[in-house]
Amino acid sequence: MKKLGFGFMRLPVLDENDAAKVDLEQLCRMVDRFMERGFTYFDTAYVYHKQQSEVFLRKSLVERYPRDSFKIATKLPMPMVNSVEDNAKLFNEELEKCGVDYFDYYLLHAMNRERFEKAKKYSSFEFLKQMKAEGKIKHIGFSFHEDVTLLKEMLETWPETEFVQLQINYLDWENPSIQARECYELCTQYGKPVIVMEPIKGGSLVAVPDRAEQMFKKHSPDASIASWAVRYAASLDNVMMVLSGMSNMEQMEDNTAYMENFVPLNDEERAVIDRVVDIINSSIAVACTACGYCVDGCPKHIPIPKYFALYNAHMQALNKGFSTSQTYYANMTASLPSASECIACGKCEKSCPQHLNIIRELKNVARELER
Repeated sequence: MKKLGFGFMRLPVLDENDAAKVDLEQLCRMVDRFMERGFTYFDTAYVYHKQQSEVFLRKSLVERYPRDSFKIATKLPMPMVNSVEDNAKLFNEELEKCGVDYFDYYLLHAMNRERFEKAKKYSSFEFLKQMKAEGKIKHIGFSFHEDVTLLKEMLETWPETEFVQLQINYLDWENPSIQARECYELCTQYGKPVIVMEPIKGGSLVAVPDRAEQMFKKHSPDASIASWAVRYAASLDNVMMVLSGMSNMEQMEDNTAYMENFVPLNDEERAVIDRVVDIINSSIAVACTACGYCVDGCPKHIPIPKYFALYNAHMQALNKGFSTSQTYYANMTASLPSASECIACGKCEKSCPQHLNIIRELKNVARELER
């Protein structure tokens, strides 16, 4: 397979305030271009797009192409597994929503310590092995959002794991919270191929500071900013697939163009990225990837990622002398809960794959943007 996968987490939508309203017409055009250029790997999950991502995968792909012409990966939603019976119930629902008889790749979703204990309690990995034996899954693995110590424990507990999905990008490679390098190296040591998620860190590695963008453009004027991040992840030897959550046709055209005949980074390009990392680390306020997991459990329904994006833009703009983020924030909070309405219950922090101190950062948002 070519190393680029189409992630169905950030699909084009007709209403930016309703993730369930996917632009099916544009999505079909994107799927067509992806397939035309020889890419075949599609990644979805039960929870994406308000539990509608798998349905749109069926409509845009499964109902329009022969089953043997593509690969589908989806995931068991571990927060919804509360009994042994839930494994089969959710799995069968996903088969129906996707419109298939089997999955090529199937994962336990977004594993951390709590979900690992739950998976052991309810025999979730054993269920995956059973489905593989029955031919309903071709390859079994898990996506991971924790430290390298837990990853080692999981690989030793479940030696039948065939692959691991990790968050890897050039900004998180040496991040002590994400531990991307350590987790990648451990998977390599255990002989487990890696699938990369968040190579562009939720789009934040496209909206890089001006100095970083100028550095990229000086070296390769025709290359997109996104291409540097995707190629960085794809250049790792033990990476079998890099997922990109493409949201429009422009992103699809760009990603498939430079990945159709993929060329790994050279030493000079790696040196450019090292300098860019230093620039970004000195300017970013909140390392949010806008995955939205924090919003699902928020009792006040605060749109946390949107506020963090405004806050990051605000803090970077202040260095240039002017910020419009307060205006945008005022417009948003006219109809949405404000950051200051946070009750500090901590549910968001428990679900954050980036291990952010969300409660503290919401206070910072309120201090800066509610003035």
